[in-house]
Amino acid sequence: MKKLNRIMTNICSDNLAESRDFYTKLFDFKVDYDSDWFIHLISKDKKLELGIIDRTNEMVPKGFQNNPQGFYVTFVVDSADEIFKIAESEKFEIVNEPTNTFYGQRRLLLKDPNGTLVDISSPIKDFEF
Repeated sequence: MKKLNRIMTNICSDNLAESRDFYTKLFDFKVDYDSDWFIHLISKDKKLELGIIDRTNEMVPKGFQNNPQGFYVTFVVDSADEIFKIAESEKFEIVNEPTNTFYGQRRLLLKDPNGTLVDISSPIKDFEF
């Protein structure tokens, strides 16, 4: 069996500090490693990780140094509405305000400083199909 030990998303960034602040203000990430080319964020319970890498760093192949498209990152939280309030107060770019979906999630869409679409969802209490 091929055992998976860890998965981590790395977001390419033109401004590491702005990206770090975006994710640490919205979620319970703390900075685990901070350099001029890479920042490693980890949740306070140490179960979730997010990397932010300088888009032009040699570790990122030239063909992948463009703005992101064709994917988005989803964060499941207790309350999308609470995250929305933070996003508003921080003046983060809001793509869609929180709305209820047909599949039982309350969903908020933000655009991070790098152009990545960020889906923030929370389960709707007592939802039934």
